[in-house]
Amino acid sequence: MALRGGTRFTVPFEAVFPHGAVFVPDSIAEAQDFNEATRQRTPSKDKVTGERVWQCRVMDMDPELGSRSREVSIKILSNVQPVPPVGPFQQVEFENLTVTPYVGSNGRLAYSFRATGIVAPKTLTETRGKAS
Repeated sequence: MALRGGTRFTVPFEAVFPHGAVFVPDSIAEAQDFNEATRQRTPSKDKVTGERVWQCRVMDMDPELGSRSREVSIKILSNVQPVPPVGPFQQVEFENLTVTPYVGSNGRLAYSFRATGIVAPKTLTETRGKAS
């Protein structure tokens, strides 16, 4: 069985960011598509849902990353601009997170992450309440 290019896999937030993620302030912007023929940019629309695409940056808090880049770009599908939790460098989580593996221009495996929302992290009491 072969996978088609662009296959999205639903993943738990904790599987991608087991040590959490911190929102980079002022990093939410509308994603843009570039049309080579007209040389114009237009707002991106998701090919599957048709919703507008926003992009934000977060820092992966995994201590094993050491001095390697911690910045990860997440695309958020929403017809209105997502609003992150208030305050600089706040921890965040993403709702309905998906990953799309692809081969990058350098020939290496890369990942594209999409979500439907950005929220404050769940507290331990909320998590424990759902486990009961």
